[in-house]
Amino acid sequence: MASAEKEQFEARLVAASLGARARAHVLSGGPGAEAADADALYDDESLALLGFSPERDLGYPGRPPFTRGVQPNMYRGRLWTMRQYAGFGTAEESNRRYRYLLEQGQTGLSVAFDLPTQMGMDSDHPRALGEVGRVGVAIDSLGDMRALFDGLPLDRVSTSMTINATAPILLALYVAVGEERGVSRSALRGTIQNDVLKEYIARGTYVYPPRPSLRLIRDVFAFAEREMPSFNTISISGYHMREAGCTAVQEVAFTLGNGIAYVEAAMAAGLDVDGFGKQLSFFFNGHNNFIEEIAKFRAARRLWARIMETRFGATSDKAKALRFHCQTAGVTLQAQQPHVNVVRVALQAAAAVLGGCQSLHTNSFDEALGLPTEDAATLALRTQQVIAHESGIADFVDALGGSYAVETTTSRIEAAARAYLDHVDALGGMVAAIEQGYVQREIQAAAYRYQLDIEEQQRLVVGQNAFVSDTAPVPVLRVDPALERAQVERLRAFRAARDASEVAARVARVEAAAHGEENLMPHFVAAVKAGATVGELSDALRRVFGEHREVLTI
Repeated sequence: MASAEKEQFEARLVAASLGARARAHVLSGGPGAEAADADALYDDESLALLGFSPERDLGYPGRPPFTRGVQPNMYRGRLWTMRQYAGFGTAEESNRRYRYLLEQGQTGLSVAFDLPTQMGMDSDHPRALGEVGRVGVAIDSLGDMRALFDGLPLDRVSTSMTINATAPILLALYVAVGEERGVSRSALRGTIQNDVLKEYIARGTYVYPPRPSLRLIRDVFAFAEREMPSFNTISISGYHMREAGCTAVQEVAFTLGNGIAYVEAAMAAGLDVDGFGKQLSFFFNGHNNFIEEIAKFRAARRLWARIMETRFGATSDKAKALRFHCQTAGVTLQAQQPHVNVVRVALQAAAAVLGGCQSLHTNSFDEALGLPTEDAATLALRTQQVIAHESGIADFVDALGGSYAVETTTSRIEAAARAYLDHVDALGGMVAAIEQGYVQREIQAAAYRYQLDIEEQQRLVVGQNAFVSDTAPVPVLRVDPALERAQVERLRAFRAARDASEVAARVARVEAAAHGEENLMPHFVAAVKAGATVGELSDALRRVFGEHREVLTI
């Protein structure tokens, strides 16, 4: 289409009130944003202006730069892992939910931990009062971890654990339970989130300052490379930054920026990028803008492959390949007309699959109101199963590859994300940028713009500022307060039954090792096997590393 014809076509769209809506795009903001506005129509000229080369930028699935996917045949060979995130109350309560979801066809476990566990506090800590088992399962000890995975086939099911500051301790507990069940470390499969930098940016469940936290992550990398080759050592997460309000470009840029920081820390400690690099994984948000989300995933893959090759000298394709889990966007779920969330989740999940995810969690429609009920969780899982087995999407490898809109948006996101990364480098790297408050301010500004768009009705949200109607209430899951009391009693009984002197000696060894450069993971495993709790080991590290205190920047 000639330029004059294209301009006339766009003018007609603007006159029909579509052009303005198309331009109200979340790519705006930040370095490189001027190249990221949404147009009404894309064509050969759009790609030519970006210097797009099919051979260089698209390539083939399963080959660098992996724009079209990390496997040559993608889902024609094996479907993505359907991994519903779950956990609440005690380990026994969560175990029942896991068994139920596996019976319904879930193919991977995903553990949500409560806030005290995430913050390295045992369930009887004064600050844990009222939070035990509320937003996830309470895990204090090896006894809890045994109960959580009781009867579950750890040698056949991969387990994802959403845990960060205390990730090494929870991984040690998982290793200990596996060995008790006769499952070797090398046979354990799964992912541990272990991404603490995004906690300082957006989520807040940090314990120690950033730099000693990077040391803990490095120790997990080294331990898992030797002992757990089938386990992903980190899930570098953009999800929580997107939930805090960042744009699609910022999600790619800051997630990969954190990834760069982790790779630098590992290489500085002498680890081989082609070794630990193949055990890195990523975690992205599946948001509402269908085409943009598909392009976002493709851009992230391409940019990461180039970073690993040109910046870090990776030669292994496995080390260059960005493998990712996706969760549909909790922040888009509405308490008003909650059943409409089913539609949102289905579109977000379809975008994740078309974008080439390796595993997927679909949110339940009732999560704006509380933890998902069993029926709502089942419907969320059924959404994935319909996409997998009825939609036909899985029959194609990168079904939208070559689309003018998808390829142009992919290239624009990559360019804008790279501009952000260049700016972060100029600030001294991601840790320095976080310490200066730069990343936090960028996300806050994007969230503010997004909210203004809603309030000014530049962005319509069904049920919130448009198409409002009354709906009947839906059932909401309530966590029984008695579960907290039961958990505290179980913890105290566990402590009373162990060898206190052996525990004290093991905790002291962890503390001594933390003062030096020795890998802490073997000490964690020995300590939890002796009966040390999550809180006790976290306190040992607090005595050495201190606790992080956020400095507000304006």
